[in-house]
Amino acid sequence: MNKLKIEDLQNIREKNKAEFALREGGYKAKVTVHMGTCGIAAGARSVMDALTGEITKNNIKDVIIASSGCAGLCGKEPIATVELLGQSPVKYCDLDKDKMQKIVAEHIIGGKVVEDYALPKKDDMPFFKNQELRVLRNVGFMDPESLEEYIARDGYQAAAKALTQMTQEEVIKVIKDSGLRGRGGAGFPTGLKWEFASKVKSDIKYMLCNGDEGDPGAFMDRSVMEADPYSVIEGMIIGAKAIGAHYGYIYVRAEYPLAVKRLQMAIDHATEAGLLGKNILDTGFDFELAIYLGAGAFVCGEETALMRSLEGKRGMPRPRPPFPAHKGLWDKPSVLNNVETLAQIAPIIINGSDWYRSFGTEKSAGTKVFALTGAVNNVGLVEVPMGIPLRTIIYDIGGGIRKGRKFKAVQMGGPSGGCIPEGLLETPVTYEDIVATGAIVGSGGMVVMDENTCMVGTAKFFLEFTADESCGKCTPCRVGTKILLDMLTDITEGRGKEEDIDTLLDLGRDIIATSLCGLGQTAPNPVLTTIKYFRDEYESHIKHNWCKAGVCRNLTTFMIDEKLCKGCGACLRACPSKAITGEKKKLHKIIQELCVHCRTCYEACKFKSIKILPAKFEGDPSELVGATTETETKKGEA
Repeated sequence: MNKLKIEDLQNIREKNKAEFALREGGYKAKVTVHMGTCGIAAGARSVMDALTGEITKNNIKDVIIASSGCAGLCGKEPIATVELLGQSPVKYCDLDKDKMQKIVAEHIIGGKVVEDYALPKKDDMPFFKNQELRVLRNVGFMDPESLEEYIARDGYQAAAKALTQMTQEEVIKVIKDSGLRGRGGAGFPTGLKWEFASKVKSDIKYMLCNGDEGDPGAFMDRSVMEADPYSVIEGMIIGAKAIGAHYGYIYVRAEYPLAVKRLQMAIDHATEAGLLGKNILDTGFDFELAIYLGAGAFVCGEETALMRSLEGKRGMPRPRPPFPAHKGLWDKPSVLNNVETLAQIAPIIINGSDWYRSFGTEKSAGTKVFALTGAVNNVGLVEVPMGIPLRTIIYDIGGGIRKGRKFKAVQMGGPSGGCIPEGLLETPVTYEDIVATGAIVGSGGMVVMDENTCMVGTAKFFLEFTADESCGKCTPCRVGTKILLDMLTDITEGRGKEEDIDTLLDLGRDIIATSLCGLGQTAPNPVLTTIKYFRDEYESHIKHNWCKAGVCRNLTTFMIDEKLCKGCGACLRACPSKAITGEKKKLHKIIQELCVHCRTCYEACKFKSIKILPAKFEGDPSELVGATTETETKKGEA
């Protein structure tokens, strides 16, 4: 592609809007196979092969075959969208080769929707209906490897406006007035960060993007980089104009190969078209951009550690001040924004700050992308207005808890976040309200847990992660998280002491108060919130050597209540370790030496005869009140 000028953007925009419209292009249909990492892992490549094979076999010439990023509903992948002339788009889910062959025969050729495989229409499906797509405006709707398609969807219009019609001060004012806060976790006002850097005089400044997404269960930034890389680049161009930077880096973890591939392709296309590099759009503004691959250290999500890693040094945070806006990468003024933050810049510049503030609250404006995972029916990528209640996200968008189980908690903010119980599900999702619960919004991880979850084990799981990822520079984090982990391990293995709970609370608060960076300052959150809301589980582990959820193996025995067992054989057939014996219509028994504590028998029994008891329990299961996953203790004990 030749170097573009301002007027070329509008021409390409109109040309491609016509070219990709079915009627004007003379096409009968367009079929898009969604091929983000989640789709590919679920088998999207074989679905694409089946589609192209059927189109070729039937000699169909008037169909566009396209690929795109994640469609959002990751738990239903592989997904394909069929757009037939004169019909509303139809999304098909849980696809395989045979299903795609039937869709080609009946829908694309025959014109009849295959209802058995189709998702409800957007307005009829709460998962899509309750979302507001701004960051995800292009995700799943365009070919991420096509610069022309991005331009057709208003791409680079904002960059052109910022470079030709706005001063640095005007760009910053729009972002400040919008109320956009950094979506990487801290929630610092983006416009204010840009303003600080813009006022520093320096011959060199850097505009940086943090794509080092490391939270377990989080995939927001990865999905945007895979499905809409140009929006990140455009946001960086505008940010570079605002602060006066001419060099930039996108820091991406090497474990994201598809994101890296598409980002590099987008950089190459933009450079070739004159949208990056020297004299962008003939405006006289220069901005050169490169990708830097991170090695997967969680601590490199912290801005000063990321910058040290970019310099080729060990990724370790440093004390602040000086702040990066004054002394950052190679001691030059630097601004670091995360992927989601940058993807929101272009539409704000085009539509204005009032448009952005039309959603959200006064202090938490706009929308937020969450990776909704765990025990919900609709696992996926969602974008919602700030201020929406947690309950709406989990039960309407998420479709409620799988298998009709009870909700127990939602972990927000990744491994450094906190667990929020059912009693707080009406909490609005804002920075202030979530912090008040003891959790954090963080970068957008939202892990839902059901009644089968051990909250002590959950705290231990996240502490294992943060203790392992601590860079070790400061003693409170390096030593403190290890002590917390050792105490949690003792509790889950039956060696806990009653005074441990208060020690965990005291030590956790000390680590928060004295750690150098955000990793240590938030690492105790899972411990503090689980004790705050689920203290009875800690007490049960310590006082009764009993994990009521049946997760901690040293503290659990699975036993069949002879008063309730009907001898139906469901548990025997379900057991993967052959640990259950018994004849039909006679009492079954569990061989404890063979039991692997997988809970399969518990799930399979329709008569609730499988009981989860203390590990050393001997006697009648009815002696324990509700010996299942309920939060009850021995009779007569509170």
